[in-house]
Amino acid sequence: MWTALQTYILHSFDFDWFIAITDAVVSSILLAAACWLINNNLRYYQPGKGSYTNLFIWCVALAAICMAGSRWILPFINPEQVYANFMTKSLVIRFFTNFLAIGWMAMISMIWYSQLDQKENEKRKSEAERLARDAELYNLRQQLQPHFLFNSLNSINALIGFKPDEARKMIHQLSDFLRGTLKKDDQQQITLTEELEHLNLYLEIEKVRFGHRLKTEVSCDDNCGAAILPALMLQPLVENAIKFGLYDTTEDVVVSIRGEMEGNYLVLMVQNPYDPQTSRPRQGTGFGLSGVQRRLYLLFARNDLMETHQNDNIFTTIIKIPQL
Repeated sequence: MWTALQTYILHSFDFDWFIAITDAVVSSILLAAACWLINNNLRYYQPGKGSYTNLFIWCVALAAICMAGSRWILPFINPEQVYANFMTKSLVIRFFTNFLAIGWMAMISMIWYSQLDQKENEKRKSEAERLARDAELYNLRQQLQPHFLFNSLNSINALIGFKPDEARKMIHQLSDFLRGTLKKDDQQQITLTEELEHLNLYLEIEKVRFGHRLKTEVSCDDNCGAAILPALMLQPLVENAIKFGLYDTTEDVVVSIRGEMEGNYLVLMVQNPYDPQTSRPRQGTGFGLSGVQRRLYLLFARNDLMETHQNDNIFTTIIKIPQL
């Protein structure tokens, strides 16, 4: 289009078509080479705020080179005196035309490649954040195993002396539980049904520890069994309920676990009785509810997916899992 426009303008000055086409083609080739050069340079070098002067000088130099090339090449192709005089008089116009075209190419290239760089930086930043988030999630999940394992081993140690059969049973249950945990290490999301099956292994171990004192009630709607949630999300909630429900009392304790669907959310509720006068924070690994809340934030970038309530000596923990 540029070549055709220049050919038409030259022909309007009463030059024949050969001269007009030759001039337009040579000028366009030189201009295209200059534009390619400035574009290729800006692909690998983005000027800073204080470097726009260098870019301006580059545009001026390339426009001058294009003008000089036309002045040197075209008279050899079209040696007529009339054309040579026209060429001399049009050098200033050719220079500014080339400068404007090269300047537009430089501006467009600078904007284009700066946007590409910005997208690449955002992509790298997002990837780095994802890797950091996955590493922290993995670290949180790894905390769960020793946290529970230490408690179980202490209980086995206490049972070996006077209840060896129950200690042996608890070892088998612990083995099955840890084997299931290892299988879930590569599973980011599982169904609620699978989570409850794994949770039942944990509860069987705890029932060996606490005997008849620990009772559980699991109630889930039929339509939420296939709902998706992060693996091993319920166990720390139930462990927290057992810890604050049984450790400070000698009576039977019922831990209630309920699941239901509310719109696009799987809502899980864990309740346990507690005595506000005796229940108090204990020294431990620090996983507990804070670890669950941190996992929910890392997975869904929201802080409103977990809440706790204390009412009538009943402690309630509620988490909401978005069904994406």
